Parts: sequence; structure tokens; C-alpha cells
Amino acid sequence: MSIKQQLDAILEKWDLLKHPFYQAWSAGTLPVESLKVYAQEYGQFINLLSQGWETLHDAETAEEEREHAEMWEGFTAALGAAENGTPVHEARQLAATAGELFSRPASALGAMYAFEAQQPATAKSKLSGLKAHYSLPREVEPYFEVHSANWHEAQKLLRQINALPADEQARAVEACERMARALWEALTGIHTAACLQN
Repeated sequence: MSIKQQLDAILEKWDLLKHPFYQAWSAGTLPVESLKVYAQEYGQFINLLSQGWETLHDAETAEEEREHAEMWEGFTAALGAAENGTPVHEARQLAATAGELFSRPASALGAMYAFEAQQPATAKSKLSGLKAHYSLPREVEPYFEVHSANWHEAQKLLRQINALPADEQARAVEACERMARALWEALTGIHTAACLQN
């Protein structure tokens, strides 16, 4: 089994498009208050992505991620999301896992691949859901517009993973599994917290 096949098998297992939170968003049944909790809590993770690219000595992509984090802040502000009074444990755990995995090159590659390889499809789905079902300001859309066709980062990561020695590739695969699971569990925690607030 190739490295890509190993990574793809992990992402199929933790396919975020199959998560009930994103399915409800796509169907327009997710309350706007749930989107607000998501924007606030998931933003912690979005803010960490530049650190992973810095670990890989990719200053250009790190700067791009900082710009994207500002776009996420625009999404959060356009929703009118305030600081959530009760932190979502799983979202904080996602940020902690990302901070750990982004600190070393091999694990940063695998962890970021878990996110970047899924992001174009999830961004496209979320953008379609926003346009079809939610009467929200236009400012909620730019982050998802930019990422709905952004495959180049996942391709770049895969090339670098393929170039690693076998032991480092194994670390990357392990990190991909940990990050994919943490991303799934963060959505579960956010979905549960948002349902309790609605």
C-alpha cells in the first residue's frame, strides 16, 4: 500500500463530509447559533495552521495561512459570534493536538495533510450550504470561496511526505490519524455544545 493509499484510508475513516454537523449545515438544518459556536471554537485551530508551515520552513504558505486566519475572523464577525462562555473541550483538545503535531516536521506534514486534503471538499459544501439556506451577510463566504478549490497545499504536503525516509513516513501517517480523529471529535463537541445552547 502506497503512502497516499494509507493516508486516504485514514481520511475515508474520518471523512468530515459525513459528520452530522457538516451534513446539517449542507442541508440548512443547522441553526445559525450553531454556526456561531463553530466559528468561535474552530477558529483556534485555524489560527495554528501557520505554525505547521513555519515548522516546514515554508514562510510563503505560513503567511498565506495568516491571511486566511484573518478571513476566518471576518466569517466570525459577519455571523456576530461573541466569545463563547463555555469552552468546548474537544475544540480545545484539537488545538492542543495541532500544537503538538505541528512542532516537528514529519508529524506536521501528516497532521496538516489530514486537514488540507479534506478542506476543498468541505469548504465547497459549506459555501453551497450558506448560499442555499442561510440569509447571512456576504462576508461569511470569502474564506470558503478561497478554499473550495485550494488543492495545491495538500499536493505539496503529499510530495514532501513521499520524500521522507520510511520511519518518518510512519510518523506522518500516525499524525494524520491523530489529527483526522481530533478534527472529527472537535465537530462532535461543537455540535453537542451548540445543540445544548439552542
